[in-house]
Amino acid sequence: MKSSRTISFSSAPRWPRILPPKATDPGPSFNYQELLQAQTNLTAAGVAAYSLEQVDKIIDRLGHPIGLAAYQPYQSSGEDYLHNYMGMIGVPIDLHPDFPTNAALILLTESAKVDLDLVPKIKDHLQAGGSVIVTSGLLRALQDRGLQDIAEVRCTERRFHAHQYASGFGAGDFSAFDNVTNADVLFPEIDFLTNDSWALVRAESNANGFPLLLMNRYGRGVLYVWTVPDNFTDLYALPPPVTSAIKKFFLRGFPVRLDGPAQIGLFAYDNQTFIVESFLPVETDATLGLLGNASRIKNLVTGDVVDGKTPHHNQWEQRNSLTEDRVTFKIHILPHSYTAFAIEPASQKGSTGSSQ
Repeated sequence: MKSSRTISFSSAPRWPRILPPKATDPGPSFNYQELLQAQTNLTAAGVAAYSLEQVDKIIDRLGHPIGLAAYQPYQSSGEDYLHNYMGMIGVPIDLHPDFPTNAALILLTESAKVDLDLVPKIKDHLQAGGSVIVTSGLLRALQDRGLQDIAEVRCTERRFHAHQYASGFGAGDFSAFDNVTNADVLFPEIDFLTNDSWALVRAESNANGFPLLLMNRYGRGVLYVWTVPDNFTDLYALPPPVTSAIKKFFLRGFPVRLDGPAQIGLFAYDNQTFIVESFLPVETDATLGLLGNASRIKNLVTGDVVDGKTPHHNQWEQRNSLTEDRVTFKIHILPHSYTAFAIEPASQKGSTGSSQ
């Protein structure tokens, strides 16, 4: 008889602690005081009804959810809840129980190791022109199961603490992120041959560099190897320029990209609408990058219109064709609040204001 797998409370994701609001906080999108005034006998059902009434104002404007295609076979485990943590750094995930061959880019975490035909599927996808992201946990599981035929990369048993970061492409073409340091984050150390793979984002520890994101061309596609922190919560500790550099590859070709602090989620839909939701206890700013020629977005909650601008690409991105034509939008997000947006054609009239 096959035994069932039990998830203990200790293995559950550790969500950020919600701090009580300060007297000066502008308040979340869920107005509890307003609810108390509307209902004298408050119940859990009443709270749910109030929340759904708020959602009803925008739900019919949204399409079908989209995200980075990820393969997680049935009854699989490994790097558990990593997809949840990725969502909390602004990477929307589209989970599939079968290998999503139609996706241009596929994320594979350690849970995919139960598929005994996984390496041939990776090879076929790369040879057909698709790209694949492999996490360090899955690399460790597959590095002696045929993945070494694609790239000379190995996940070792060594660890290092990172506190500085850099990005770049090619020999001697790295540039450190200015003033980007934080508390030490523990990573597994990846060994690779420099003539075979290239580091796109790296961490630095005591003047030594370690890859956080590697690329290796195979067939007509690209294999990415992503070094994941031992403690997934440390993804929140990575400085925003680091997660932004990683998302440039994870969300390449995706219609919208969110750059900013961790613990802000992006929910995208196939009809040029999306939601940004903050789980932070304080108000904050973030940047949206949209593909194409969109020049304005409309806040579906307030009706305000936000104008965008064309970003400036740095030299190493331009030289290595790593740029995308994205129009950027600065937005302001209240604590524990969400805002829905729709891409608005430039010719369409609307009021101009800051989004809340």
